[in-house]
Amino acid sequence: MSATVAAPERPSRRPEPPADEWQARVDLAAAYRLVAHYGWDDLIFTHISVRVPGPEHHFLINPYGMLFSEITASSLVKIDLDGAVVEPTAYAVNPAGFTIHSAVHAAREDAKCVMHLHTVDGVAVSCQEHGLLPINQTAMLLNDRIAYHEYEGVAFDLDERPRLVADLGAKPAMILRNHGTLTVGDTVAEAFLTMYFLERACSTQIAALAGGAPLHHPRSSVQDVVRRQAGGVAPIARLAWDPQLRLLDRLDPSYKT
Repeated sequence: MSATVAAPERPSRRPEPPADEWQARVDLAAAYRLVAHYGWDDLIFTHISVRVPGPEHHFLINPYGMLFSEITASSLVKIDLDGAVVEPTAYAVNPAGFTIHSAVHAAREDAKCVMHLHTVDGVAVSCQEHGLLPINQTAMLLNDRIAYHEYEGVAFDLDERPRLVADLGAKPAMILRNHGTLTVGDTVAEAFLTMYFLERACSTQIAALAGGAPLHHPRSSVQDVVRRQAGGVAPIARLAWDPQLRLLDRLDPSYKT
């Protein structure tokens, strides 16, 4: 007879959240663990946020001071669009994280998840004048879907928010000049898969440029073909996301606690 394994108990530091909020917490914690797994983290810096279901315009973000590999569903911090913590927590919130994420969540109803990274290759491409080149299939899948935002210093100044959202517009991805990468999605799965494509394209570009040989640029007619073929990540996001959760469950399922 097989034994039944009880689900881990959630910490009792705060009231039991509604089921839809708890699912948002689990998905967001999974995203943090996956960023750490793929080596995209930057110590305790950068941030991923998720809009909490409901009318309050609250969102969840990482507790400032925890490694991404340590984050759990219950440790995430809930804040409002003014940056005020709305539930008890022992942690602060990264001020730059609040500036960027509050701007996007306030402006884009569809941006329920916002992911921002400082990977070496993503930052390297953000420092190149030409930005992301459409020289490989993954980059071409992002044709016309990437915005650019000029560097204005560490994102502490709330006055930067209107310019950031204006530059992002309705696009799902943005390269923050001299800074890093950003993606948004209606779900964590969509934001994650868009980021995977963006980071993969940046890494391929850096490797191709490092090789020193002349680059082969695909014909413009091929660019148009891929543009028509790329239907966005929504149709396949869940298909790619579920195996990531199975991977985390094998490695360390504590993200769900």
